Amino acid sequence: MERDPGAPEPVADASVTPLAQPSGHGAVVVNDLDITYKVNLERKSTLKNALVKAGKGQKQRYREVRALRGVDFEVPQGQCTGFIGANGAGKSTLMRAVAGILPPTSGSIEVRGKVSTLLALGVGFNSALTGRENVTLGALAAGLSRNEVNEKFQEIADFADLGDFIEMPMRTYSSGMFSRLAFSVAVNMNPDILIIDEALSAGDASFKERAAKKMNALMAEAGTMLLVSHALATIQDLSDEVIWLHKGRLIKRGEPKQVCDAYLEFLKVGDEKMIMEDF
Repeated sequence: MERDPGAPEPVADASVTPLAQPSGHGAVVVNDLDITYKVNLERKSTLKNALVKAGKGQKQRYREVRALRGVDFEVPQGQCTGFIGANGAGKSTLMRAVAGILPPTSGSIEVRGKVSTLLALGVGFNSALTGRENVTLGALAAGLSRNEVNEKFQEIADFADLGDFIEMPMRTYSSGMFSRLAFSVAVNMNPDILIIDEALSAGDASFKERAAKKMNALMAEAGTMLLVSHALATIQDLSDEVIWLHKGRLIKRGEPKQVCDAYLEFLKVGDEKMIMEDF
């Protein structure tokens, strides 16, 4: 297998010791996972253009992207595993694969339990509908009954703290309001496994505090969490173990501070506050 000369070598050294050894019985088990997809290089990809090209015997131009390469890990029940790496490392692709949105090209993913995802803020919301209507649709899509939705609604609304805006169309929401409602829906579905991708920097200080307390409560109830963030201090605070990805490969896996320190050393930026937290 070819290797990018600028990439760090995948290392299992004494300074970064994996915590839980794979047993095959974790809440999430990823085995030799590869995901490759094609990106259309056409500036305007429309049906009309495709038909015109086909009529002229021309082919659409694509570039093949190998997003994940031979990734192996296991997340034990009740553990929070953090995922770090630069943009393009494959973190979001991996989360979508674990959530069942992207199929593996090769390898396997086993997920044991009910999954709730917060992969992109507001994805799945209909901006023409009210916050209440979107909460109802999201909860029903997560498998809750109508009675359960009615029981859960006030808890979700109180957590998001949108006031009267909960009855207004979501097109009137700010990006922060969008994110608060999306987060509230995801964490209040009583999931066995919660997947959060780059959602912790949204909201004011009060909301961030509520979000942190809610996630700690979920973990105390033996929930399992997969957490992606560029805020390394948050990753270290919440994670039991950290996985560092680089250009689709798993580079290091182990104790949070040790892996984050190795990542910072690779970036050659040190332990500055602007790297440790999102603003």
